[in-house]
Amino acid sequence: MADVAVIIPARYQSSRYPAKPLAPLVGATGIAKPLIQRSWECATAIVDPASIWVATDDDRIADVVRGFGGQVVMTAESCANGTERCADAIARLGIDPAVVVNLQGDAPLTPVHVVTALIDALGSASDIAMTTPAIRCAQSTYAHLVGDQAQGRVGGTTVVFGGDNRALYFSKRVIPHLPPEQAALPFPPVHLHLGVYAYRPDALRRYVALGPSELEALEGLEQLRFLAGGVAVGVVPFDPIGWDAIELNNPSDVAPIEAILKTRGIE
Repeated sequence: MADVAVIIPARYQSSRYPAKPLAPLVGATGIAKPLIQRSWECATAIVDPASIWVATDDDRIADVVRGFGGQVVMTAESCANGTERCADAIARLGIDPAVVVNLQGDAPLTPVHVVTALIDALGSASDIAMTTPAIRCAQSTYAHLVGDQAQGRVGGTTVVFGGDNRALYFSKRVIPHLPPEQAALPFPPVHLHLGVYAYRPDALRRYVALGPSELEALEGLEQLRFLAGGVAVGVVPFDPIGWDAIELNNPSDVAPIEAILKTRGIE
């Protein structure tokens, strides 16, 4: 896609899964590739590799990325989250594309059509700073989220939004609360938020200028800084996509992600 830069933020330290970007994931052919490489390969289905950078502050991650032929931009250790890291990356690269895509380094199952829809939606709405996807949960995805929550783990982020497709709230809890009859549906009315964003460069600069918010700190969700600052976030809703787009948040997520890679024939 023309005039689109994809930034993949990656940090080594993680309270839930240290060294996560380097975690090996085995695909359909039995080959193990580090998570960051699988995220990179996901991005190459969206734009040319020359428009993709892994943004990190860790030499171990940088060395692995360069080893498989990827581009790296070294960013400040002080970046508090992926959005700040994207802003820092764009500034250091000295580029000003029409759209910056933040493809999280722990989301190798992100569907390509979801990302392209985010870019299209951003281009058609001048009053929003960024776009992000909300995927209606299949029962299996909903059960995964609720099961992780019951065990005290964060299995993913959910989002609620209004009739204008503007985000109302994001949470690491499963929202909204469902009565039993709704929870038992094949497609419960809960939307999984995938960790991918499309921004205009000005929105990234505004994000940094806003500074951290209390909600962002409490939930550990960077996008809440926009909402707390009164900035509209566009949500692009999708029907279930045919596979569970699980992010690698915990070591227990490795096996189900590998199973999906194998089912989908991803080497």
